[in-house]
Amino acid sequence: MCAPVPADRGGSPPPAGPQPTLRTARLVLRPFRAGDAPDVERLAGAREVADTTLNIPHPYPPGDAARWIAGHAAAWTAGTGAPFAICRADDGALVGAIGLAVTQQHRRAELGYWIGVPYWGRGYATEAGRAVLALAFERLGLHRVQAHYMTRNPASGRVMEKLGMRHEGLRRGAFRKGDRFEDVEEYAILAGDWRATRDGG
Repeated sequence: MCAPVPADRGGSPPPAGPQPTLRTARLVLRPFRAGDAPDVERLAGAREVADTTLNIPHPYPPGDAARWIAGHAAAWTAGTGAPFAICRADDGALVGAIGLAVTQQHRRAELGYWIGVPYWGRGYATEAGRAVLALAFERLGLHRVQAHYMTRNPASGRVMEKLGMRHEGLRRGAFRKGDRFEDVEEYAILAGDWRATRDGG
């Protein structure tokens, strides 16, 4: 899985109003709360999740999730980030995270996500991704959303394909994870692509 990544600074106006809560058939995507920190450390810190995400360490340092969450409101207000907790609608359980790191100057964002191991294989990343793309193109007025995944994690690539993202290339040894350099596949979707998919075109 990809992980929500730090945002680049840009020069365009930030989104107006508080960060919204998004709802899908099975999920609620809401801003993170301070009380989510233990669940984030437990789920994101699992070796299977951390292994194929660039920005998640293993073991997950105590207190890092709280510090990560504490920065979210400022990122939304500045227009540089839109991180969401992915929760099940029926019981409120936190199952993962998804977010946009926004570069306002280019009206572009990087999509990142992870799902806790107990919730793999249920289509949650795809369902959450569709809601976040709608936010990106309808409310935030972005032109492009891009994402990448390590080649040894093809399940993440299947999520991107289901979201209508197009493969744009392979970057060899583009990132270092621990002691190894990782090849990554790059995907992206433009606003026009998304509207055509949404409208059945």
